[in-house]
Amino acid sequence: MEHFTLLIGIVIVTALVFDFTNGFHDTANAMATTISTGAMKPKAAVTMSAILNLVGAFLSIEVATTISKGIIDETAGIQPEVIFAGLVGAILWNLLTWLGGIPSSSSMALIGGLIGATVASVGIGAVDGDAVLSKILIPAFVAPVVAGLAAFLATKLTYRAARNADPEKTSRGYRTGQITSAALVSLAHGTNDAQKTMGVMTLALISGGVIAGDADPPLWVIASAGIAIALGTYLGGWRIIRTMGRGLTDIHPPQGFAAQTSSAVTILASSHLGFSLSTTQVCSGSVMGSGYGRKGGVVRWNTAYRMFAAWGLTIPAAGLVAALAALLAVQGDWGVTVVAVLFVAASGAIWAASRRTVVDHTNVNDDEPGTSAEPGDRESGDGDSGVMTAAVQAVSPPPAGAQRGDSPSDDDPNAAERRTPSAV
Repeated sequence: MEHFTLLIGIVIVTALVFDFTNGFHDTANAMATTISTGAMKPKAAVTMSAILNLVGAFLSIEVATTISKGIIDETAGIQPEVIFAGLVGAILWNLLTWLGGIPSSSSMALIGGLIGATVASVGIGAVDGDAVLSKILIPAFVAPVVAGLAAFLATKLTYRAARNADPEKTSRGYRTGQITSAALVSLAHGTNDAQKTMGVMTLALISGGVIAGDADPPLWVIASAGIAIALGTYLGGWRIIRTMGRGLTDIHPPQGFAAQTSSAVTILASSHLGFSLSTTQVCSGSVMGSGYGRKGGVVRWNTAYRMFAAWGLTIPAAGLVAALAALLAVQGDWGVTVVAVLFVAASGAIWAASRRTVVDHTNVNDDEPGTSAEPGDRESGDGDSGVMTAAVQAVSPPPAGAQRGDSPSDDDPNAAERRTPSAV
């Protein structure tokens, strides 16, 4: 019993580590456009986002219930070590995509990890395919499209409504609106993403017989998950913030306001329905929609193609790593130990690689390396693009001419200043 209790403790701690990585991985969802347009200073932005993520964690448990009861059959013999293996796959994918500055989905990484570990240890029958399709995969495809269309229309309407107004005054007003909408996105993120970790922790407690199979997440689970994601958010995933704020399109205050408002409405509606969607995909769709909503605006498809490829790889990649980890972990104490050692070593190697080129609050608004390249040129994969970007490029190279319009917009007064990325 002592061993079993210790194992559950390891799973809980690993789940909180995932929650922490989810926080810094997804900070960009709420704050990238706010930071990019100068509406808030970087540190103030991530502090506000962290607080509101914590508050949002207490507002609902619908998504947590989807994760703990709706995807994996907890009566099929799922053991804590299997959940541990699923979390390892999800965390490593989060770290790899963070290294490459690619806005991928922590939600899909978690789902992929849990499914991969479950299939490897128990079998495909323990996965509720209908729930995965209706509650996860369909919302994952539909939500970013809906958010993108909403942001496109909102941006069009915003510019039309303010076409005769004083640009300086409206710019100040939109920056204020951005802060409000960014706060709403942060709150929405807490109601959706923090709950995924709550669901995993609850599933671990159910599998270990600590709580009943129909139990809701205990209060201490809700509180610890909220604190973990808030701490991760406060640290700021600066690499991904740079990609979202500078790499997809040049964001002006009206676009930022429209994008964030569209994202918040989509996420809150999905949380209410219990859909475990990706806030990253929703916010990325909104940013791209707002890019086309402004006259003369562009979307840098070289960055978008890499992002789309990462989205497609997320579930199978996290699932494969988790399946391999599960095959080891179910062997007993030595298997769990080996998985833990390899996990720590891999995480340390990724962290060490990130120190070669540092991105933080002091240079987050510099252009992404390669975004000012000539049309038709491929990004080299150097600098912040890192190992992960180069790998994704190899999987999904952009077509010739896809970068046309990559240079900063001519109507951006700071465009010339940003054409040459600063040394990091």
